[in-house]
Amino acid sequence: MAKRFTTTSFLVRLISAFALVFATYNPIKPYSFYEWAIAPALTDLGHLSVLHGFVGIILLIGWVIFLRATSRSLGVFGILLATAFFTMLIWLIVDQGWLSLDNSNTLTWIILFAVSAVLATGLSWSHIRRRMSGQLDVDETDEN
Repeated sequence: MAKRFTTTSFLVRLISAFALVFATYNPIKPYSFYEWAIAPALTDLGHLSVLHGFVGIILLIGWVIFLRATSRSLGVFGILLATAFFTMLIWLIVDQGWLSLDNSNTLTWIILFAVSAVLATGLSWSHIRRRMSGQLDVDETDEN
């Protein structure tokens, strides 16, 4: 029997999405895969090591899992709507004067949070939809 989907379930997915997105890229140097492996490799390919490749594959697997789940649950239109929602939310916050975008790092952080939120929503959408509508999404069945 499946466990009930709760706020904690969503928060676990959101934290996982944050970990994936921020491990891949974030403005704090050198604490992202981009700053650690990609940026140095753009100037000197000899910089890359097996460890860089291993970590890169782990991140790629994470991205494939998150993007595939998001695209299957939300679809292209849903992803566009979620992106539009977070874009308008950011615009509203800036327009209301609650946030200044004078620093480009601020916008980068906000975009990274928005990407994480879209991925977490995509991972959670089937559960949320089931709770709201009572409809169950089934892609595959397991025969016991």
